[in-house]
Amino acid sequence: MGEGKNRSSMADGYSRFEASMGPLVQNLFPSPLALSALLDSIPVGVAVLDEHRRLLYFNQYLESLTGFHRDQVWGLPCRDVLRTDLCHPHCPFIEASSRVEDVSLEGDIINRDRRKIPVRVSSIPLLESEGSLLGYMEIVEDIRLLKASETAGHAYSFGEMIGHSPKMEELFRIMPIIAQTDSSVLITGETGTGKDLAAEAIHQASDRARGPFIKINCGALPETLLESELFGHTKGAFTGAVSDKPGRVRLGHKGTVYLTEVGDLPLSLQVKLLTFLDDKIIYPLGSTKGFQADVRVVAATHRPLEKMVQDGRFREDLLFRLNVVRLHLPPLRERESDIVLLMGHFLGLFAERFRKKITGFSEEAAQILQKFPYPGNARELRNAIEYAVNICQDERIKPEHLPAYLAAPQSSAAEPERGVQEGPSGPPPKWSRVAGANWTDMERQMILDALIQAKGRKNKAATALGWGRSTLWRKINQYGLES
Repeated sequence: MGEGKNRSSMADGYSRFEASMGPLVQNLFPSPLALSALLDSIPVGVAVLDEHRRLLYFNQYLESLTGFHRDQVWGLPCRDVLRTDLCHPHCPFIEASSRVEDVSLEGDIINRDRRKIPVRVSSIPLLESEGSLLGYMEIVEDIRLLKASETAGHAYSFGEMIGHSPKMEELFRIMPIIAQTDSSVLITGETGTGKDLAAEAIHQASDRARGPFIKINCGALPETLLESELFGHTKGAFTGAVSDKPGRVRLGHKGTVYLTEVGDLPLSLQVKLLTFLDDKIIYPLGSTKGFQADVRVVAATHRPLEKMVQDGRFREDLLFRLNVVRLHLPPLRERESDIVLLMGHFLGLFAERFRKKITGFSEEAAQILQKFPYPGNARELRNAIEYAVNICQDERIKPEHLPAYLAAPQSSAAEPERGVQEGPSGPPPKWSRVAGANWTDMERQMILDALIQAKGRKNKAATALGWGRSTLWRKINQYGLES
């Protein structure tokens, strides 16, 4: 009985609130406008509370922000729904109620998916014409992008790396210190976490920044060529050696040599690399004369080197020699607070590059991007947004512009269809909606579709894709589509 009385009282309070606003809404337009339609059209969260701060109304924006439907929260205390850190230990809005004044504060809410979202909450007292308090209106603004732009321009970046999660903040704190030494650095982390960016950022922040930065992919060349690429050779050292060739390590003199995928280095070359790290002298193939190379060595790998040592696939002494300073880059799933920041960064980057006037993401697209686990980490997020910017013709990126597999990660084992559309019209190509298609397959098929629709004219295909002609040629060669 008491509960029914309370609900009746709250309903009466809401009716009184609506009645007090009614004349104002009616006088603005020739025909009356429903209060809910007006509040639902506002692009910020709006909640109406009674005098005891129990919820009477929730607009659609606040539903999407919190994950609660308005029918679920009606009559609940505000603190049980918004779950903001401003509520504890004392609600500042309640303390301000005695003064009947507007209050605006920033804090974090925890939505239904247990995600922390930075917001600005403003509480506005609602008064009757006689001055008595009816209730409150709370305006809740999502300030994630604002926070992202603030942090990107300040201390939360190093080189081209950005982030404000605790793990990235710690990296950004120590990387400038590491850059000032000449110790060997081993960078570990999953594929796509930004190891190349970290290595180059260390070089650019060091005293060697004016010297060369030489990148050597230890897994990209066969063993027979890798030693020559690393250390050089003399004329006649082997069949085809028609002239002397300086190795890439020698080319890095007075600079930094970056060994990416060092876990793929053959055992025979691991010995020679270890010898070089000990005495800094290069012996080219076919020569007994050494060259003193003043280089700093930075190595990176996504492989578990300790496990490879146990299996006899990597030398323990080389690991000790490389592992003087170790940096581990966390996967994107461990830095969730950086996803929105990276989304905005990549969107701005590609919108400018492709000359698109795209201002942001729809709420649905943003949710898809934030919830995906990203086994390919920041590189996968970057590729997904590059794809979306390529095909988006609107002002905001929507779910249909995203790679299809993002919305169905559980079906990633499915094999993408290879069908292409004939002609410039009709529904979107099959590859754009296949759950489980990976980025490589989709980009390859996207190029094929563009070439088919452009009837082989590469200039027209490049324009349709939003690329330069040179970019299209590079992608054609990369995917073996020359024929």
